[in-house]
Amino acid sequence: MTENPAARHYSEQQAGSLTTGDQLLLPDGERTAEIQHVEFEPDDFGTPAVVLANLTGGGTLRIAAGSTVKILDTTVPVITVPDSTVQDTPVQDTTPDAVTQLTVAAQPPAEQPQHTREAEIAPAAPAVVVPPVPAIPPAMSGPSAEELARIPAPQGTPEAVVEAAAEAHPDAVGVLLLADKLAKGINFKSGSCLKDLSDLAHELFITLKDPDGALTVADLLNVLPFDGNPGRWASVEASLALSSFICRQDRQEDRAEVYEKLLRLPENQETDPFKARMNAKVRQRSLNEPNLYDKEIFRSIDNSNHEAEREWRLLRLESLLFLRAHGGSETIGVGELQRRISNELEAVRA
Repeated sequence: MTENPAARHYSEQQAGSLTTGDQLLLPDGERTAEIQHVEFEPDDFGTPAVVLANLTGGGTLRIAAGSTVKILDTTVPVITVPDSTVQDTPVQDTTPDAVTQLTVAAQPPAEQPQHTREAEIAPAAPAVVVPPVPAIPPAMSGPSAEELARIPAPQGTPEAVVEAAAEAHPDAVGVLLLADKLAKGINFKSGSCLKDLSDLAHELFITLKDPDGALTVADLLNVLPFDGNPGRWASVEASLALSSFICRQDRQEDRAEVYEKLLRLPENQETDPFKARMNAKVRQRSLNEPNLYDKEIFRSIDNSNHEAEREWRLLRLESLLFLRAHGGSETIGVGELQRRISNELEAVRA
């Protein structure tokens, strides 16, 4: 008797292990037949070499003992759905060809819909990670009234201070030219007047080596507040940096700190935290990578243009003094700045 093997499960085994009752898949691969009796035919050495499978419906199959054949698997495990809230009911197909048992889950309770169960077993969404807000740069407060008192008040009017500086150096052409321009009247709202005062203070210190006279003139600018105009503030900034250096050279550390606080005060007036952080980054980058006019100075040296070289070195000196008033940077320390400033002073005074 043969059977149609559609949708059956088979297992493979060697032909030498066939036994009576096995449902053997026939060579056509479409039908199965029950084995009624198994015999072995030995080879010339006496070892079983051929299996003679006598089928129930009649006929005999000759199979090599080492060949692999397929046998109908009549033991299929029951498949269950692991769910503690649902009772599993095994249902067996009673049709003649059925050889497997399937498990059909009972209908979920009405009070627990399917989508609710899926939501319970669904993995939780990962928590949103919010990065910490970057630290806001510390705001620097301006000098107190007690600290401002360390800056001496000018003796007389601003014009009188300039005139006294000119009288102290009657042979200095640069000082006399600047003094003549300022003698007409000093307007602290004028950017050109502020520039002339700053140039006069630098001329007194750098060329004439008169730190006291330079500091007296510079103090006319040092007490001016920041008015939001970068052009006018550049002259005040240069004057504050020069004054800080002069005081530190003269060991007036407390007075130098007052000038440095005044110099840095406009840098911390931004109230918006984001803009304050951006300004701090830009400012630190400018301190780490200052423009020291190396190319311009080398070009002037190559062209033997000593006047142009001196002008570029004066600009480099201003940049170095500005860095010194900030306490150096991440790339240039205070000691290195002091050495470079001394070199530039020697070069421009030669």
